Amino acid sequence: MNIKQLLGFVPLCMALSMSGPARAAEVDSSIARCLQAWGKQPFGANPRYKTLSTSVKVFGIGANPADTERTSSPSLVLVDTGVNVMGRTRLDLLNPNGWYCFKSNVNVMGSLIIKAACTAHLASAHDGATVLGSNSDNKSVTVMGATRVELVGCK
Repeated sequence: MNIKQLLGFVPLCMALSMSGPARAAEVDSSIARCLQAWGKQPFGANPRYKTLSTSVKVFGIGANPADTERTSSPSLVLVDTGVNVMGRTRLDLLNPNGWYCFKSNVNVMGSLIIKAACTAHLASAHDGATVLGSNSDNKSVTVMGATRVELVGCK
């Protein structure tokens, strides 16, 4: 992919990263796959959830998305597709009652750091691939870069 194609891809990714509440039956099968991956979960077959809009970050330009809401009960969050090209992205998932379902992440020649609350639950809707890089969970696409999960708030 050349730079012209990449810059054309950025607006598309941004348009796909809108957020809002939804039900699992109204969207693709990402939520259903995560629920299946968790096995026992508190949401049932057709749960309410929110979508965390992730960012498109190219050459370090773009936002670092975060879910800092702390709920008193389990909260299901679909982490929408994130794209990081030749930069560093940090994704903060800090709700101790958060159940985070990753739709997918693409990391090319950059680093993606996922900071998650120690008691949060993480699952990916898709398997991943790593090419000439490091991807501790192998649940995203990483090409010549690194993806890692850091737990925070553990005692």
